[in-house]
Amino acid sequence: MSLSQAARLLLAGLLAILSAAAAEVGRAVTYYHDIAPILYKNCVPCHRPGESGPFSLLSLEDARRHAAQIAAVTKRRFMPPWLPEPGYGEFIEERRLSDAQIGEIQEWVRQGTPAGNEAHAPAAPKPPPEWPLGKPDLVLHVQQPYQLPASGPEVFWNFVVPVPIKTAHLVRAVQIRPGTPRAIHHASIILDRARSARGRARGAGFAGMDLAIAETTFDPDGSFLAWKPGSIPMVEPEGMAWRADPGMDLIFNVHLRPTGKAETVDPEIGLYFTDQPRTRFPMLLELEHDGAIDIPAGTRDYVVSDDLSVPLDLHVLAVYPHAHYLATLVEGYATLPDGTRRWLIRIPAWDLSWQGVYHLRQPLFLPRGSVISMRFHYDNSAGNIRNPHQPPVRVRGGSQADDEMGNLWLQVLPDAPGDQRLILQEAVTRRLLEKYPGDFTANFNMGDLLLNRNDATGAVPYFEAACRAEPRSALAATELGTALASASRFPEAIEKFHRALELDAAFVDARYNLASAEAASGQMESAAADFKKVLAARPDDGKARDRLGEVLFAWGDQLADSQQFEDAAARYREALQFRPGDAALHTNLGMVLARVARYSEARAEFEAALKINPELQPARNALAHLAGH
Repeated sequence: MSLSQAARLLLAGLLAILSAAAAEVGRAVTYYHDIAPILYKNCVPCHRPGESGPFSLLSLEDARRHAAQIAAVTKRRFMPPWLPEPGYGEFIEERRLSDAQIGEIQEWVRQGTPAGNEAHAPAAPKPPPEWPLGKPDLVLHVQQPYQLPASGPEVFWNFVVPVPIKTAHLVRAVQIRPGTPRAIHHASIILDRARSARGRARGAGFAGMDLAIAETTFDPDGSFLAWKPGSIPMVEPEGMAWRADPGMDLIFNVHLRPTGKAETVDPEIGLYFTDQPRTRFPMLLELEHDGAIDIPAGTRDYVVSDDLSVPLDLHVLAVYPHAHYLATLVEGYATLPDGTRRWLIRIPAWDLSWQGVYHLRQPLFLPRGSVISMRFHYDNSAGNIRNPHQPPVRVRGGSQADDEMGNLWLQVLPDAPGDQRLILQEAVTRRLLEKYPGDFTANFNMGDLLLNRNDATGAVPYFEAACRAEPRSALAATELGTALASASRFPEAIEKFHRALELDAAFVDARYNLASAEAASGQMESAAADFKKVLAARPDDGKARDRLGEVLFAWGDQLADSQQFEDAAARYREALQFRPGDAALHTNLGMVLARVARYSEARAEFEAALKINPELQPARNALAHLAGH
């Protein structure tokens, strides 16, 4: 082909493109054919009656009324709200308009918002059902609604929500019904198995932007439980349900914004159970350096970073970056052992108002030795329009709204069978101890990790450090007592359990552990009294009932050895209320009754023992000795 032929072909192609573009510009853009599909998919989930949007966009009249506003906010990409930069991670929740869609909206407004042919209209979205996943197995209600004033500052409130179940359940899905979606900007759920937040609650709730609950595991069992406008209930993948325990609380952390009228915030939480066993064990990993945040007034680019080397092969399933008002650029990425970078997320214009959890479309595989990194940038100058302080002031790390934070949470799934979370927990905890040697959470979690490995002696110093960091933590005192008892240091353990109950008299787990330590050290009368207090608080606690029976049995043996036969008989009879099928207990009761010449009662007990276990030789021999009585 000659140069002139190639030039002619190129020119023809350019003319065809220009002609098509001119035709497109000249095409009528109508509501029913072009705009309604965009609004229905991307805007109406929030902009409809009863939802969080300030106005509805369900009809042509609605769209026309707000046409100029729609064109302005979509052109700036302020709406629909989507923070992650394209090309730095692909996410299931993405609600981002294409350049072509934004252009169509601009052209529709420029043309005078023509309606077009109604026959081209897509089906209008139906109102979502009350419970899209069907009726929940359990609906939780807050103990006391929150009264939000018509005006004033934003509010961060924590509802303490008890979970009224008698046996453990696996939860496959959670649905949050905010009740007043216009008032709730976003919300998240934290599991509080130890009920450690109850002491902070005033009227079944307490204020605070960020909530740390001291737990003995990384919870909520490796799942993000969150809600934001337009979100749909997330169903856990098969084999990845999380565990709900009897007596636990949910902490429902909500970001509230006044709506112009007084609101009663009364949300509901629906739980969906499953019988499918857990076969995969995800975990939440946190990168952070909150303790290092100290931003001088006027600083335009302050950087916070953290890095974590992963100790095993894993997949990243979801990402949740968090910062407050001064953050500008938020980055999370992984560097593979060969030096290749894999982006987790990049947000070039951070906005706290639209933070959220982002689930990857496809899990991202990271081989062992990969380094996960976060780099967060902050602007504490007067030029930052989101700076809550004008003029700027020095800002440090903290949990209040005018403090700063920098956290990158990841949901990860080890690429190996079984539960590998302790390996990950150790890596995270050791990294935390490197940064903050005196940190409560780091020391508490390391102590718990060692205790789970049956290294009670090694766990004690970490729990002691946790108690020094938070001397009023009943949970820390209890776990220190547990480690001491596991190391057979019973007098010290009993002292720590008493300390925990001084801090929180209603902490039943501390009472149970105290009773167990008393029993192990031979203090049967005290142990029995404390196990009875446990059962008074938790009447359905089968484990406590069984332990009380054991203690009463052992106490009876002590009394019998000291010739207090009538008292021993009383303890054995009491123990039988809890252990009626215990043949040895019936035999011991028969023995002490025979010692006080109550032969017919003794014979009945030996016969009861043999009915339970016909081969029990001590009962047979004792019954034979009664033949002459």
